[in-house]
Amino acid sequence: MTLLFAPFQPAPGLALWSLIIFGIFWWLMAKYAFGPIARSLEKRDQDIQNALDEAKKAREEMSNLHAENERLLIEAREERAKILKEAKEVKNEIIAEARESAKEESSRIITSARAEIESQKKAALLEVKNQVGAMALDIAEKVIRKQLEQDREQTAYVEKLVKELNP
Repeated sequence: MTLLFAPFQPAPGLALWSLIIFGIFWWLMAKYAFGPIARSLEKRDQDIQNALDEAKKAREEMSNLHAENERLLIEAREERAKILKEAKEVKNEIIAEARESAKEESSRIITSARAEIESQKKAALLEVKNQVGAMALDIAEKVIRKQLEQDREQTAYVEKLVKELNP
């Protein structure tokens, strides 16, 4: 049976040399490889952490920007509503002023027209009065001429009539 397990039995010299080579290999790895690998892993961890921090900052910044956008939109809507309200008020004021102005203008035109009508009415009445008076004088003169034969009586009667007409 020993022959059967003979290939699996370690030789003492081989085991010693294997330990020495393993030790040298471990020492070389510790001196030259483990440090850079550890630094590389630490750098990678740091880079990952920095990336996570930056992603978190970016998310926060996006959240802040979104909130700022919402605030600006709300302000813009409020400003738009305010401007529309002011424009509506100005429009209503302008319409009210235009109505008032039109009312005053129409009142002034009506008053002016009434005054003009009254003035023309008075002028027409005066003209009619003058014409009637002139006609009456002509008729009276003709009637009196026939009735009064003498000039002196006629002149005295006309003067009397003129005095009666012009008080």
